[in-house]
Amino acid sequence: MAHGYICLQLHAHLPFIRHPEYDSFLEEGWFYEAIIETYVPLLNVFESLVNDNIDFRITMTITPPLCEMFSDPLLQDRFVANLNKLIELSDKELERTKNTEFYQTAQMYASKLRNVYDVFVNKYGKNLINGFKKFQDMGKIEIVTCGATHGMMPLMNVNRNAVNAQIETAVKNYQKHFGCSPKGIWNAECAYYPGLEGVLKQWGIKYFFVDTHGILYAEKRPKYGIFAPLYCRNGVAAFGRDVDSSKQVWSAQEGYPGDGDYREFYRDIGFDLPLDYIGPYIHSDGIRTMTGFKYYRITGRNVEKQPYNPHNAYEKTKSHAGNFRFNREKQVEYLCTLMDRDPIIVAPYDAELFGHWWYEGPDFINNLCREIYDSPELDMITPSEYLKKYNVNQVSTPSMSTWGNKGYLEVWLNNGNDWIYKHYHECADRMTELANKYPNTQDPYLRRVLNQMARELLIAQTSCWAFIMTTGTTVEYAVRKVKSHITRFNEMYDMLGRGGVPENYLHECEWRDTIFQEIDYMAYSDEHTYHHGI
Repeated sequence: MAHGYICLQLHAHLPFIRHPEYDSFLEEGWFYEAIIETYVPLLNVFESLVNDNIDFRITMTITPPLCEMFSDPLLQDRFVANLNKLIELSDKELERTKNTEFYQTAQMYASKLRNVYDVFVNKYGKNLINGFKKFQDMGKIEIVTCGATHGMMPLMNVNRNAVNAQIETAVKNYQKHFGCSPKGIWNAECAYYPGLEGVLKQWGIKYFFVDTHGILYAEKRPKYGIFAPLYCRNGVAAFGRDVDSSKQVWSAQEGYPGDGDYREFYRDIGFDLPLDYIGPYIHSDGIRTMTGFKYYRITGRNVEKQPYNPHNAYEKTKSHAGNFRFNREKQVEYLCTLMDRDPIIVAPYDAELFGHWWYEGPDFINNLCREIYDSPELDMITPSEYLKKYNVNQVSTPSMSTWGNKGYLEVWLNNGNDWIYKHYHECADRMTELANKYPNTQDPYLRRVLNQMARELLIAQTSCWAFIMTTGTTVEYAVRKVKSHITRFNEMYDMLGRGGVPENYLHECEWRDTIFQEIDYMAYSDEHTYHHGI
């Protein structure tokens, strides 16, 4: 009988957004929404599967910025305050929708928000890393890392030390949060350039992911296509994304999320209801924002939206999970006629697709794991397990690639955002200069300054800022983030040249951005980089 494996890879990432200088900050809401709609629901799925003795394997990135936000006391407390307001709103909604066709959905929200409170506060002590670590320790999920701040590696490679700093800081951050070293990495935007594997190997990374064409256009034609990993020359493995399974879930037009029974994302009471009612539950400045209370289903294009039915939507996730299993079984059946090993189908997605953009996504994952558990032809697997089973693989170098629009760098390098890179490169060169000038300084104050400069540069390099400038969502905020961090970096550089950085200035920078308390500016030094053979 034909047999194959599916590697479900969920990439969980948000940029580090923390603004203690404001009582509330609009973009911090991205994190709070994701906890309610994606991260807690995924943990509930894992718990349900374990309780029902359903064996499953999911590979999951939890990026360093997300780890740092999960463990930040300020953000934890702000989230609980935000959640309590939403629970209060859910009680008002039960009253408002009583005896209407929306009442069942209002009940769903009231129950869900209380569950989120219980899971977040009582079960995991306000730090969801405790939950994800629990399931990794059980062997059910494999958590991989990502560059320290989701830096775009192919666009940083003019300074190898800058690439090293992203990887070294990420590995140390992972060790801090999970108590072990990461086996794999999701390079930001699934981006790869030939040679990146050299840095990955030096920090113990065994595998990474590339988009389909990264494998298909490899230096030597891949014998098994994307259905088996390639080894780079140094033994680090590259796994390629399967287009068919990705499109089936990812595409709003061709995929499952666009089904008419699923919840409509854009219709939210934060915009629909009168301001005197909804005012206390949106931004304190009166800016209308998403509340998460949405009562309509997708229905269809150019027609009046119909009320959402949670039961019908859940039943549809069962149907779609069964369809996904069927298609992968047929895929494996065909591939087994061409291969002398069990194929691996790698299906990577942004984790926030499940629950945030596609509300029923966590239910789909739950039902999919159960479908695959019952399948005689399919099993779930992590990349580490597959490499253990098949440790002899073809050697070749993947091609430069990303999973962005058109497959290369256009999203992150165009005439709307290209101005940022000259600043990134100059700051990376300056950081290298200082790390070489003050190697492993024993001056505690100078070390604080240099570590803070490294912190400012890393945050500025977050690929999300360039992405936002291209997509046009919150461009003003992205531009401000890049400029403010680069400005602070350069101000500290100039102050050092003039004799020193004032304590009050340094303290304010450290207070504002607490990310990476374990950071070591020596990651940028030539001696440090060459010591690791990079």
